[in-house]
Amino acid sequence: MVIGIFGKALNEASLPFLKELIETLEEARITTFFYAPFADEIKADIDLKRFQRFSGPDDAPEKIDYIISLGGDGNMLNTVAMVHDSGIPILGINMGRLGFLSSVNREQIKEAIEVLISGNFKIETRNLLTLSSHADLFENKNFALNEVTVYKQQPNSMVSVHVYIDDDFLNSYWADGLIVATPTGSTAYSLSTGGPILSPETNNFIITPIAPHNLSVRPIVIPDSKKVRLKVSGRDDSFFVSLDARTQSFFSSEELIIEKANFEIQLIRLPDENFFSTVRAKLLWGIDKRN
Repeated sequence: MVIGIFGKALNEASLPFLKELIETLEEARITTFFYAPFADEIKADIDLKRFQRFSGPDDAPEKIDYIISLGGDGNMLNTVAMVHDSGIPILGINMGRLGFLSSVNREQIKEAIEVLISGNFKIETRNLLTLSSHADLFENKNFALNEVTVYKQQPNSMVSVHVYIDDDFLNSYWADGLIVATPTGSTAYSLSTGGPILSPETNNFIITPIAPHNLSVRPIVIPDSKKVRLKVSGRDDSFFVSLDARTQSFFSSEELIIEKANFEIQLIRLPDENFFSTVRAKLLWGIDKRN
């Protein structure tokens, strides 16, 4: 078995857990590679001289079977961008506070490695979306696991986002911006702006306005077989568009086209873990003395 470790700079409280992970992998005689930028960030705290490095799924000394993502959901999104369409399953170990994607707690490291060795885990398949435009924004990294977000550049102005579903006009949203989210992204930015929670296996997109000026406007769920077209206008000539954590500016003349990606991401889950238990735990549902 070959495992790749992907992460970012860890705080001091997380270093003992990283050391525990390394010791557990070595005791199990698992071949381990470290993502090169991550290795450079932690080399002052952890001796990694005995480990080889990799910079991507196609640039490793051996074929990687699994990727372990160390950090929170933000790091998991960076891991997804690195893994791209390689099909390598990802195990997210949460070193932060709240993690829907990195759902394995750092106290469960030994359990998680035992599960990988035994093969007693579940794979969740997550759909992604892609963004296309004449300006070729984001180039070959034009995909997102959570959402595409368009929003204003100036804090004291609104934008008008004209939305078409295939060739049918949906609405013009006067708002701070607009989110088009996947079911995975339904527990991220879209949730904080009033969007619904969707089970990951549903084949939908959520269109959620950010602080809409018209209070009768509400989020809407559409099939992910549809193509979403966005045209943005406002006081300024340029605006921002984000794919998960990656952001670029674009001009008002640009039409943005959002559709389902032609590849999926594989997430590793522990045997007793499921989406509903994760939502219940992370959102503190049922924390009531009556339960």
